[in-house]
Amino acid sequence: MQLSTVSELLSQKIATPEVEVKGWVRTFRANRFIALNDGSTLNNIQCVVDFENTDEAILKRITTGAAMHIKGELVESQGKGQKVEINVNSIEILGDSDPETFPIQPKKHSFEFLRENAHLRTRTNTFSAVMRLRSALSFAIHKYFNENGFYYMHAPIITGSDAEGAGEMFRVTNLDDKNPPLNDDGEVDYKEDFFGKETNLTVSGQLEAETYAMSLGKVYTFGPTFRAENSNTSRHLAEFWMIEPEVAFMDLAGNMDLAEDFMKSVISYVLENNHDDLEFLDKRLQDEDKTKPQAERSDMSLIEKLKFVTENNFKRVSYTEAIDILRNCKPNKKKKFKYIINEWGADLQSEHERFLVEKHFKCPVILFDYPANIKAFYMRLNEDGKTVRAMDILFPGIGEMVGGSQREERLEVLKEKMKALDIDEKELWWYLDLRKYGTAVHSGFGLGFERLVMFATGMSNIRDVIPFPRTPQNAEF
Repeated sequence: MQLSTVSELLSQKIATPEVEVKGWVRTFRANRFIALNDGSTLNNIQCVVDFENTDEAILKRITTGAAMHIKGELVESQGKGQKVEINVNSIEILGDSDPETFPIQPKKHSFEFLRENAHLRTRTNTFSAVMRLRSALSFAIHKYFNENGFYYMHAPIITGSDAEGAGEMFRVTNLDDKNPPLNDDGEVDYKEDFFGKETNLTVSGQLEAETYAMSLGKVYTFGPTFRAENSNTSRHLAEFWMIEPEVAFMDLAGNMDLAEDFMKSVISYVLENNHDDLEFLDKRLQDEDKTKPQAERSDMSLIEKLKFVTENNFKRVSYTEAIDILRNCKPNKKKKFKYIINEWGADLQSEHERFLVEKHFKCPVILFDYPANIKAFYMRLNEDGKTVRAMDILFPGIGEMVGGSQREERLEVLKEKMKALDIDEKELWWYLDLRKYGTAVHSGFGLGFERLVMFATGMSNIRDVIPFPRTPQNAEF
């Protein structure tokens, strides 16, 4: 007899009525009905025990959380809620669970409590659904790039440069923290460190990806990145994952085309392949919405938001046009915005981005040609001398989802921008070399993976879409 998954059994893909399955007990009631789950699906399979002919010692060990091996006959269910169930012939307890101390009892738990038990929280429906969707999105990302001629590149995690220029990086060192070597100026001598220089955990693989794009044509990175920003908010992590494609010979318009097609593709994938999980999370979100004041309720369900992305063309709007719209809109004039838009050059906030998407254009929006002074040094300067060929994609409910640009391919212009921002040319000599040897127009974008998972699952806290969140004062598990 071949071992089956709960998913296979519930979909009735089994040729023989004699089946065996392994999983964990979600509930056990009336000394007869076991709800068993193995992680392959949101749903449990009901296993019906003949308690009169089952050893009492075994029955006592059937508790929530216990691991079991069940053999029996797959039959049409006698009760409501499932098409099939298992009439149990034999039970083997693979691992006991103490009912007095097992944290994940069959009742409602707060997300804060579940974060404290992150090693067990995927035993709940919500977190098993979220993590299956996270896995599906990961697969969809690799699938998309593979099918579109991209090469997967592993960017370094340890770096000597700060791609974003923010300075909020985690230092990597093996120097003695109590007695580090000092130079003649009394400062830590990093020449004595493992790498012979000061190094950090990376905040982005973009700069390295550009080097590969300028030889392989189309590449992408998908890996962990780190930021030592002391922000204990629902949208910040110290360790997170980034997707960063880079493409040679592609301008800003091509970059926008790529990003729109990519986002539609990966979201379409989960709509097609994760229906049960999305339906469950959609209902959870709607139930949560009912507890909120009317003004705070969402205009769209979770699945409607996802289809809002896949079924609409993204509207392309210049930053300048967006500022004019925002400056003259009712929420701004009536001071309903927390951050009032008064003049060109303002850095847009989530409330502005969501207004453009949800109220004004009623579709996803791509903003482009941002002021140079609020964007990164590597973005291509426009002929007006004050804007850069940057683009951000804005989604409902969350605001900015993707950020990218055409990269500055002109050596002298890039050097001038680095000089203005006090970025040492010696630190990025290899990056400048790309502009010396066969420079060409090239573009790319970055997508924070956890932000995408938040959007696709409807979860409101980024700590709940990554297996083990790393945040200020927290590196548990």
